[in-house]
Amino acid sequence: MSISDAQQAAPDLARQEAFAGEVVDVLNKSALALLISVGHQTGLFETLAGLPPSRSEEIAKSADLDERYVREWLGGMVVGGVVEYEPHGETYRLPPEHAASLTAAAGPDNLAGMMQYIGLMGGVEQEVVRCFRDGGGVPYSAYPRFQSLQAEETARVYDRSLVDTIVPLVPGLTERLHDGIDVLDVGTGQGRAPVVLAKAFAAGRFHGLDQSEAGVEAGRAEAARLGLGNVHFTIGDSTEITGEYDLITAFDVIHDLARPDATLAAIANCLREGGTFLMGDIAASSRLEKNIGHPFGPALFGFSVFYCMTTSLSTGGAGLGTVWGEETAVRMLKDAGFTDVDVKAVEGDPLNVYYVATKD
Repeated sequence: MSISDAQQAAPDLARQEAFAGEVVDVLNKSALALLISVGHQTGLFETLAGLPPSRSEEIAKSADLDERYVREWLGGMVVGGVVEYEPHGETYRLPPEHAASLTAAAGPDNLAGMMQYIGLMGGVEQEVVRCFRDGGGVPYSAYPRFQSLQAEETARVYDRSLVDTIVPLVPGLTERLHDGIDVLDVGTGQGRAPVVLAKAFAAGRFHGLDQSEAGVEAGRAEAARLGLGNVHFTIGDSTEITGEYDLITAFDVIHDLARPDATLAAIANCLREGGTFLMGDIAASSRLEKNIGHPFGPALFGFSVFYCMTTSLSTGGAGLGTVWGEETAVRMLKDAGFTDVDVKAVEGDPLNVYYVATKD
């Protein structure tokens, strides 16, 4: 059969109908994602979690929101299977099993905040479409909410897991931090990671580096608010790191950079003898076929097209995107001079893996 004959062959109608149903589901779930994002930002999930079955007027009053918008939002939550509805009393209820994935009490399991990235990506859709035609990329400046969303996400994870779960991935690191060592966090954003560490390990000396002036100022303000004198922030380029450190960290940063190879080389050069580089990044493979069935697979490729890859390309950078997976990460770490690279996963965190890299 020729290619043209294959293209003209009658489709399998059952398969066609099943796929059409999946596409309709994509449309519905995309709209639901935006509605969940609104519920997260307005505090409606927290309100519902604290109320008995209630009418829309009661829910709106408790949340201090406009009732008409709340009622329409609740309708979407009901038909989307998120909220339960009792027609006789016209009452709404958020089941505790659903609240466990949608409220702040869920900690790292709270997925509602992640839905905000859907709106973020939609805001640059036309610019990304232009890049498909003309090449180039969308600059970081086109994402005014990105850093605050990242800060929210890192707080959700690191407040609970950084000290007790992620740091112990490196043998003996907890004890060394208690004794007092020099630590640098590369691409620190608003500085959540070094602030959390500085609170937990008073003898340590912590530094945060980022190109964003707004991010660095937010980190400084938070450190001042908490009265932390052992954490400092600097505006700077990650390829031009200076000083010497016992521990360098980089969380969900390296794959976004224009020159990740230069940054990794700079990190390796600034580590003291016996020092460690602890890198957290996306849990994915550099080989496409290995990502089929990944629980967050479509989201990872969506984030890459709409942010990670395109912001790197906007500066003439590598634009690694999802090419940056475990295989590429290990290779680049070794190219930078790290002779020992250990890849570790954290239970309950399907989005990230952690690389413990050292030099001879």
